[in-house]
Amino acid sequence: MDASWFLEILDKEGQLLATAAEEAGVDAPVPACPGWRVRDLLRHTGAVHRWAAGFVADRQAAPRPMDEPPEVDGAELVDWYRDSHRRLLDVLAGAAPDVECFTFLPGAPSALAFWARRQAHETAVHRFDAESARGGAPTPVATDFAVDGIDELLRGFHARGRSRVRTERPRVLRVRVTDADAVWTVRLSPEPPVTVRDGIGDAECELTGPAERLYLALWNRLPVPAVSGDPALAALWRDASAVI
Repeated sequence: MDASWFLEILDKEGQLLATAAEEAGVDAPVPACPGWRVRDLLRHTGAVHRWAAGFVADRQAAPRPMDEPPEVDGAELVDWYRDSHRRLLDVLAGAAPDVECFTFLPGAPSALAFWARRQAHETAVHRFDAESARGGAPTPVATDFAVDGIDELLRGFHARGRSRVRTERPRVLRVRVTDADAVWTVRLSPEPPVTVRDGIGDAECELTGPAERLYLALWNRLPVPAVSGDPALAALWRDASAVI
């Protein structure tokens, strides 16, 4: 897991997000986030950037809440987002590789790699939101980055006790990328999902498609490209998988 790779993506995605938000206008609705307008997207993502940067810059070991964004709007809000994004990049690029601070998902080899990865995916998904609000063709998501994002979501976010993707009895869901060698088996139960990176054994439902489409579908931005087996498990994902 190369932090510098994620930082390059974070840089590009944040610039694309700001440009799309500026072109859409802060009043434009965000299709994938009911009730949100572009101003809400900018305030949320900018606040997340500053929150993340604070842990690394201060070597903060304990969780803390995000600060409220400032009461600015329009062009000033876009500028505030750009400044938030730049601050995050500067902090991560200048951090020691062995910096120790708070993280909240398993699997990263270092705190720096965790935050670079997490903020790259946070920004990529919300860049898609901003471009959807603007209209027109969204910027493509690279296959290797999309595969990594699926892995982070399945083996990171939904390994936590906060995941609501649960079933009364044991069930097996499979996620398979069709344009890369990547497959996951997700075992569901009354406990948090347990996901492994393999395709061993039978699954009751399989979600398949190109990495980019599956990445955005699993973040509930697009429909799942293809579903085989029990559609109830695909519906469970759609209804219960929002990250909280």
